[in-house]
Amino acid sequence: METLKIAGPYNFDLVLDRLSLDPLNAVNKDKRAVKVPMLIEREPIVADVTARGTVDEPEFHISGFEDHHKAQAIARLSAIFQWNTALMQVHEHFLETQLNDLFVTHYGTPLVLDFDPYSCLLKCIVHQQLNLSFAHTLTERMVKTFGFEKDGVWFYPQPERLAALETEDLRALQFSGRKAEYVIGIAREIVEGRLDLSEIEKLPDDEIMAKLIKLRGVGPWTVQNFLLFGLGRPNHFPTADIGIQNALKILFGLDRKPTLEEMEDYKIGWEPYLSYASLYLWRSIE
Repeated sequence: METLKIAGPYNFDLVLDRLSLDPLNAVNKDKRAVKVPMLIEREPIVADVTARGTVDEPEFHISGFEDHHKAQAIARLSAIFQWNTALMQVHEHFLETQLNDLFVTHYGTPLVLDFDPYSCLLKCIVHQQLNLSFAHTLTERMVKTFGFEKDGVWFYPQPERLAALETEDLRALQFSGRKAEYVIGIAREIVEGRLDLSEIEKLPDDEIMAKLIKLRGVGPWTVQNFLLFGLGRPNHFPTADIGIQNALKILFGLDRKPTLEEMEDYKIGWEPYLSYASLYLWRSIE
């Protein structure tokens, strides 16, 4: 077991609240723990992450992997849970903005990523234009039908598995024909070497948008969410997101959703941490 101490604030209980919204995540709020599926050198690893510290003095116990996987596992977990981000700096920045009350209420909430960029991209495609409950249901059906389980934790179906499917295989799970084509199409892009997510990660936001938007079934909303929750880009604000629009409407007491021009004005003082503004606005209406 490894013990990791990081600089506060960091509210792991709020992290678990958000992770528990997805039925595929193995969260235990009572034990303040989550099991994280990872592929390290193509080997499935299930890491156990348990919080032992406080919001201001966070400490984590990490286990579930062999010594030869330790460095890669901890590096990946640090990226997923954003343990190296100076949240106090973010917090103090927003205390001087119109979002100060939100940042006090949700003190120490980090921008936690999906467990890997590939599963994030798949989830974004499945979730687009669906209500959250049914989106989770569809994703869970796909994963439990074509993915695999280890130590009580589910792994997303690998690209080779999805690429071999026909649309009717996903239609049987209540996917629409088009959504089935999109998911299978993404997998085939990866298997056939036209899409390399490890290379995509190295690019700036605008280049990622330009590359991914060319893929069938991938629109701006999908790429924006991928940038936020797949790659953890810190300065991203998806103005087309209905949740953010609704949160702003409530926050500023508007009688209708804010216009794009208003949203552009609001966000000026929130840079360079727009992703945290997005996260805390979502938190305010969850």
